[in-house]
Amino acid sequence: MFDPTDLYRLSGDVPELTDPVLLYHFEGFVDAGGAGRLAVGHLLAELEHRVVATFDVDRLLDYRSRRPLMTFDTDRWVDCETPELAVHLANDASGTPFLVMSGPEPDREWELFTEAIGALATRLNVGKLVTMHGIPMAAPHTRPLGVTSHGTRPGLVSGPGSPFGKIQVPGSAAAMIELRLGARGHDALGYAVHVPHYLAQAEYPRAAVTALESVTRSTGLVFPLEGLRDAAEKTTAEIEEQIIASAELSTAIQGLEQQYDAFTAGAERESLMAETTPMPTGDELAAQFERFLAERDEKDS
Repeated sequence: MFDPTDLYRLSGDVPELTDPVLLYHFEGFVDAGGAGRLAVGHLLAELEHRVVATFDVDRLLDYRSRRPLMTFDTDRWVDCETPELAVHLANDASGTPFLVMSGPEPDREWELFTEAIGALATRLNVGKLVTMHGIPMAAPHTRPLGVTSHGTRPGLVSGPGSPFGKIQVPGSAAAMIELRLGARGHDALGYAVHVPHYLAQAEYPRAAVTALESVTRSTGLVFPLEGLRDAAEKTTAEIEEQIIASAELSTAIQGLEQQYDAFTAGAERESLMAETTPMPTGDELAAQFERFLAERDEKDS
């Protein structure tokens, strides 16, 4: 039997905490619009924080599937960018302490890793574990972003139920944590932000804002979102610029708006499928936006 606590190392000055929230996101699984990555990155950039625990990535990662960058200088190797999977302690805008766990999603030992998270949550007196990411949806960016919420027991999340019913999807370490720790009595919940499918491969700060606003509603944590909201407004303006310049994109967005409005008005799903407006596929829309963003980057450089 392996000891799950061998997977992580605590810093020497871990404070005693009272029911802190552990907010977590791992890179490597579906994250349309970079919703979870941008949200966590924003918090760590805006709030003072320090590392309280680090995981043994040498055991958890497959370096051949995601090789770390190494630097070669003239005639020798001088550096290697070792990935880090760590738990950070920060305070929200009101001074409430909370934890942020981020880094690459483990490639192996998911069950032992989940046990390690459970042991760490117990050691740090964690009250709730919360995860977030983005999923692509056939919805327009001109409408409110939907959110699918899920939790380990009734009452943890509020809002409309999932539109998906019972489905099977590829697993993730984040979902495994919620499943296993929920079965052991921990409160764990998550938010999947519905990102327009044509923006899934681009950075979409609005999705990160929506994710963090969802976390605030369920935890009471207050985050500084001004910079993220500014980035979201800038991105939206750039998207609108591209749409105005393309009759094809304008038609496609109008079709998505009609579908969205019909759905939210309670129309039958069959009527949505009967939409006759010709629209590019999600991949075609995404390709057009990627070309636009690439051209914008060239102009800015």
